[in-house]
Amino acid sequence: MKEKQIDPPIKKDPLSDVWSSHPEALSNNYQEIVAQPPIEKIIGEMFAIGQFYYYVLNLANSTLSNHHPDILLMHGLKKFPKHLKEIIELIHPDDIQFVMEAERMTIEKIQEIGWEHQLNLKCSYCFRMKTGKGNYEMFHHQAIHTFKDENGRLHQSVNIHTNIHHITQHNPYTVLVVGIGGRNDFHQMQYGKNKYIELPPVELTIREIEILSLLALGNSAKQISTFLEISYHTITTHRRNIFEKTNCTKISELIKKALEWGLI
Repeated sequence: MKEKQIDPPIKKDPLSDVWSSHPEALSNNYQEIVAQPPIEKIIGEMFAIGQFYYYVLNLANSTLSNHHPDILLMHGLKKFPKHLKEIIELIHPDDIQFVMEAERMTIEKIQEIGWEHQLNLKCSYCFRMKTGKGNYEMFHHQAIHTFKDENGRLHQSVNIHTNIHHITQHNPYTVLVVGIGGRNDFHQMQYGKNKYIELPPVELTIREIEILSLLALGNSAKQISTFLEISYHTITTHRRNIFEKTNCTKISELIKKALEWGLI
């Protein structure tokens, strides 16, 4: 992979301080990554029920590239943001502290799991962002790690922001670190020691949460059966249990509750 040296970031963003506290995990080697990650494949595996966009984040200097064009429309921007600071400026001021804490929580959880598994872990949480209409709406943030530097430290991620305001305006203030690419990790962390959220009144198994996430993506029981390589009957049994535990009768109601409970 061809790389060239670029200058360190000029703009300072609050997340840089959080990330710099873990130099053993996050790269500070200021190199531009020329190769584009397999974004379309990543998007196909991510939860995106609603209008969304993505961008590629170079963690070494907080620069952005490969933006999805809908970022302009959704936030009323005239040009693509070049630095993470420009994204953070769109976040509701009252949610900035939570975002910083959420990043700290994800880093510490990944450290606990093992840095070597970074590329197979996805992080997600919610916050409000300013839209092109001039108001703040609820967005679901997902980050999937896509590249490490020569020292094994995380260098690049793809961030996906989905507008979920039409589903819920409630922020569960939960942070998820879940396994992808064959890993079945599921870690739900709660901000402020439960001060700001209500715990979900149900407890789903890891398999049920996995199926719930696939249902949220619009997959049928037959498709999930093929994807997970387990029987159709087993999938329909899990699906029935999920609906019974959550007291839901339709998928839209299930997704709303799952978001508000911080399960996806």
